[in-house]
Amino acid sequence: MVMNNLEFHPITPERWPDLASFFQGHGNPNWCWCMRWRLKSAEFNQLKPAQRRDRLEALVQQCIPIGILGYYQGKPAGWCSIAPRETLMLLENSSILKRIDNLPVWSVTCFFVKPSLRGSGLPVKLLQAAVAYAISQGATIIEGYPVEPGKSYRFMGSPAIFEQVGFQQAGIAKNGRRIVRITKK
Repeated sequence: MVMNNLEFHPITPERWPDLASFFQGHGNPNWCWCMRWRLKSAEFNQLKPAQRRDRLEALVQQCIPIGILGYYQGKPAGWCSIAPRETLMLLENSSILKRIDNLPVWSVTCFFVKPSLRGSGLPVKLLQAAVAYAISQGATIIEGYPVEPGKSYRFMGSPAIFEQVGFQQAGIAKNGRRIVRITKK
């Protein structure tokens, strides 16, 4: 499938309705509202999906970076969560995906592509746009935590997606998962 007519935009208060409608149209995003990594486990588990939605919207209204929305033919088609690591509480406090150093990083924690567009290469384009956005916001290091194909939690992206964008291995997590990085040139 040729992916023409693509646009990518960071989520701002003006774009919130697009993200909300995209998430509401699909099961998993409508359940977690991409708050899994943004909240500590106990807090996440206490909230219902509607409350998670409200929390994500509050971040957007405060102009806290949360990610990039991809549009195909003018309609929301894909999501990539990217934000400064310190805004991702579960990640910051993870005993598995610990920081590998004290450098400031932006972290890629989730991808979601409209089911009809899976296999189109959209995640690679989303990641390229997310990296460009992070760099435009002052990021010098962008980090990802890819999941090998066939694993149950695949929303963090596959190693192939990150490799195609130029990420390189920077460490190994406690569970054996690769930690990959790309650095602003």
